[in-house]
Amino acid sequence: MRTRTSIRHIAFAAKWPACALFCFAVAPTLGRALPQQADANAPVVLDHVVAVVNRQAILASDVDDEIRLSVLDPNLVGQGTLSRQGALEQLISRALIEQQIREQDMQSIEPSEDEVEARLGEIRKQLPACVRGNCATDAGWKAFLGAHGLTPERVQSYLRYRLEILSFIEERFRQGIQISQQQIDSYYHDILLPQYAPGESVPALNDVAQRIQEILLEKQVNVLFDAWLTNLRAQGDVEVLDPSLEPAAAASTDQSPAANSGAAR
Repeated sequence: MRTRTSIRHIAFAAKWPACALFCFAVAPTLGRALPQQADANAPVVLDHVVAVVNRQAILASDVDDEIRLSVLDPNLVGQGTLSRQGALEQLISRALIEQQIREQDMQSIEPSEDEVEARLGEIRKQLPACVRGNCATDAGWKAFLGAHGLTPERVQSYLRYRLEILSFIEERFRQGIQISQQQIDSYYHDILLPQYAPGESVPALNDVAQRIQEILLEKQVNVLFDAWLTNLRAQGDVEVLDPSLEPAAAASTDQSPAANSGAAR
């Protein structure tokens, strides 16, 4: 029987190709001793499919990658490490949305290289974890990437798809939604500023106002987006193959699924 999972969150990374269900390799016997009861001829699973979304595979390594990249997500600041269940939920949701983007051939929402570089620059200068790591400098950015097991190419790919899906959400759901300056000011003073430790360099309101507006827009479109995504999932075929990644009942929270759609400060 297929195991189904609810979808509550989205975020952005590379498009994962459908690939072979399992990859195996024989455990090496040179250079290290095998456990006493291990079978030297037994295959060792290097990677495996943990979920399938409309015949598109999500691998265990994709989940690990999502967790590493979560350090760049401003919506997760202060919430601790992203769980494997949460990472899989984000990947499932993203796969469904990317399939819709491809189906509708929405090439107009693809971000330019300048947009990706601009967003990267904002993250290096404004994300609290990057401020503490002095990511504005090349040496600081290199050290930050190394500490989190990331590469510049992987980060750019991640940001590109965050921007793409954000554009898709805005184009489809934001019509008629207005964000006031008062809402932006409140978010800046009540939510953003407390994320910085005393003495840390804090970005000016004018420098982050656009990013704040994006985050608030995403929260406003939550109801419309959530209903659309729920319907999309009901019409599709989502199968979780790894029981350990089934979301706990408490995982269905009040957090907006659009809140993780990629509005990086």
